[in-house]
Amino acid sequence: MLGALGLFTVLLGAALPLIDFFIVNVALPTIDHDLAAGPALLELVVAGYGLSYAVLLVLGGRLGDMLGRRRLFLIGMAAFGITSLACGLAPNAWTLVGARVAQGAAAALMLPQVLATIHSATGGPRRAKALSLYGATAGLAMVAGQILGGVLVAADIAGSGWRAIFLVNVPVVLAGLLFAVRSVPETRSQRPAPIDTPGTVLLAAALVTLLAPLTEGRAAGWPAWTWVSLAAFPIVSYAFVRVERRADRRGRTPLVPPSLLALVTLRRGLALIVPFGIGFGGFMFVIAVALQQGLRMGAIDAGLTLVPMAVAFFGASLAGPRLIRRYGSLVVTAGAVIQAAGVALLALAVWGGWPSVGGLDLLPGIALAGLGQGLQLPVIIRIVLSDIPAERSGVGSGVMVTAQQSALALGVATLGSLFLTLTTTAGMRDALVVTLLAQLGLVVLTALLSLRLPRKIG
Repeated sequence: MLGALGLFTVLLGAALPLIDFFIVNVALPTIDHDLAAGPALLELVVAGYGLSYAVLLVLGGRLGDMLGRRRLFLIGMAAFGITSLACGLAPNAWTLVGARVAQGAAAALMLPQVLATIHSATGGPRRAKALSLYGATAGLAMVAGQILGGVLVAADIAGSGWRAIFLVNVPVVLAGLLFAVRSVPETRSQRPAPIDTPGTVLLAAALVTLLAPLTEGRAAGWPAWTWVSLAAFPIVSYAFVRVERRADRRGRTPLVPPSLLALVTLRRGLALIVPFGIGFGGFMFVIAVALQQGLRMGAIDAGLTLVPMAVAFFGASLAGPRLIRRYGSLVVTAGAVIQAAGVALLALAVWGGWPSVGGLDLLPGIALAGLGQGLQLPVIIRIVLSDIPAERSGVGSGVMVTAQQSALALGVATLGSLFLTLTTTAGMRDALVVTLLAQLGLVVLTALLSLRLPRKIG
């Protein structure tokens, strides 16, 4: 069974990859200054991590089922520490990009083991509580990443500047490894399936052909390869679906079993994670740029502006399990309505007060948005995993986290590109307002999709 220290340790492993996806947002101007990176390489610093992370997550879950989840968790965490050190010591921009790609791969080995271990080593009310804590940890990590990034960059510890955002992972990883050896139980699937090589290659190709051109296209000037890649995406995706269905019919175990996607809770929960993740990922990237470049805030002030979001998210996450018992999936709908009100308030504050908008002007909208998100994400994660059999927990966790991570990366690519494109033609204020309205549309979509969820949550 997974004890308190073990749960803390795996949640630490869940927090690290998500923190590092967002922690670079407030450090990008400093990285650009120090390494003369330029827009295209700066986007690769963000996108390289997100791409390798998203592409390998399902494979990481399958390897955990086969080789043991504790073993893969330890390997992934150790590799995450080593690659974080490489990021922190990178002498130039291309080395940093390569280290970030490797860091994303390490995260993909570690993260799927977290949910799979919780699913396999807990049960009943304890599992429900652990899943709620995982959801709270995931949301807080995404917000805390930018807050921590701002504090570390501004602190300039021993002259390290932006390098501290990566070097800080090393002692945390060492502590996590020590805790994991002592407290995380070994679990694995009773019927581990071999690696689905064709499915793995095609899923990776599908994600790359979609995310790579969207993340790099604007900065690169939309060259021919971006359009070729986007045109290839539906073809590769169709091939992936055909290969997986054929493997399933022949009695093999595909990378993403169609029978798993037949679960109503999994399918409808994933449908919510996509618009939620796109909006969340895009917002966190855009707000970091707008606060620093538009409102001329320093890194620490930009990070601290998001503290109300983190506090509200945490409070909502703690209240979530009690509300779920009483209201079921309606909690997700209510959360989406509250988040929509927060995003609308932010848009109004920016429209009416720019360029003299301060942290206090943004506080009501940011706090309401965080409250609404905190009511949604932990519940959606719990719904997605509720009906997955224990022997498939690694695969199910990998599928869910892949959808979440791909959506976050897609949000940075789409809403981020929309915002940066509009800043050159319409100005920073109008660009931010339009982007917030686009996010508001995604929140409304999430609210509508939440009405299709099963009312009662197991």
